[in-house]
Amino acid sequence: MDRTGTEDSTKDGYLRYARSKWLFLIGTAVLLAILSVYTIGLGATDLSYLDILRYLFFPDDSWDSTVVWDLRFKMIVAAIFAGAALGIAGTVMQSILRNPLASPFTLGLSNASAFGAALAILFMEGGTIVGQTAAYANVNNPILVTVMAFAMAMIATGIMLLLVKMTECTPESIVLAGLAISSIFSAGLAFLQYMANDVALSAIVFWQFGSLSKVSWSNLYLVGAVLVLVALYFIHKRWDYNALESGEDVAAGVGVNVERTRIIGLVLSAVLTAVVVSFMGVIGFIGLIGPHIVKRLIGNDSRYVLIGSMLIGALVLLLAYIIGSYAFYTVIPVGIITSAIGGPLFILILIGRRRRR
Repeated sequence: MDRTGTEDSTKDGYLRYARSKWLFLIGTAVLLAILSVYTIGLGATDLSYLDILRYLFFPDDSWDSTVVWDLRFKMIVAAIFAGAALGIAGTVMQSILRNPLASPFTLGLSNASAFGAALAILFMEGGTIVGQTAAYANVNNPILVTVMAFAMAMIATGIMLLLVKMTECTPESIVLAGLAISSIFSAGLAFLQYMANDVALSAIVFWQFGSLSKVSWSNLYLVGAVLVLVALYFIHKRWDYNALESGEDVAAGVGVNVERTRIIGLVLSAVLTAVVVSFMGVIGFIGLIGPHIVKRLIGNDSRYVLIGSMLIGALVLLLAYIIGSYAFYTVIPVGIITSAIGGPLFILILIGRRRRR
């Protein structure tokens, strides 16, 4: 009887544990949906929320339907996709490197992707440099820009992996290497800006800020497809990431190929970062903010943190879009808002880690 009672108590405890996590995820998803509909109703519009819902599910050729779908809802989908992609990429990086400061932005992947995309815009898409006729650096082939952004992100990832191989540096020191890599690509990006003429410079600077207004529906289809495929792989590997949280020796002891898991995780995180940056510019700190918020609320279990980071990342970026679009007299790009939020949080994380030590 005692053994049966203990088993029942353990089962009930686990069910309560899982239920609380799923309630958080479902509640966050519902909040995200409500905030999305609310955001469509902001600004100069006479549409009721019933009209908004009707146009969302039954679009037509009217101007109101165009406003809802092409001017408002497109931005919201961009915020959700980008926030979810950066959120889950940051979670995986922190897990496989066992470092709470790891994220696409802090490891230099965002700046590397930005440098590659800028190269494509300026030298492959008709952008001009000093001494030539001024012409707007128009992105006529976004796939090419994505490929260049991905290539530079892969180079940054390769440099980090090479450092691990050559110096046997710890996962913690990889973040320092990432900051150095970020500085190198930032210098390269500044060089391109220096060499560009006025018109091309304004185009690349505007693009670099990080804005949701750059994307089209065709871009979002690509971002969404990559996000779904990579996220499904990460969720499939959730138990491996849980094992890595306990240390490399423990993970290897339960059958996890630590090196392969780390390499694939970094590569796929770079893919997500490159796709987002190439279409929307540099959006910093979402990959750092999302995982930390989720872990503070529901713990470190990757089964729930991976999904939760996607939802919180989307929610934070959507809030940044609302603040940037409606809190000021002019529209502020979301990249500026997220950096303003993420910078102080980065300092708080550093202080918190020192206090725990």
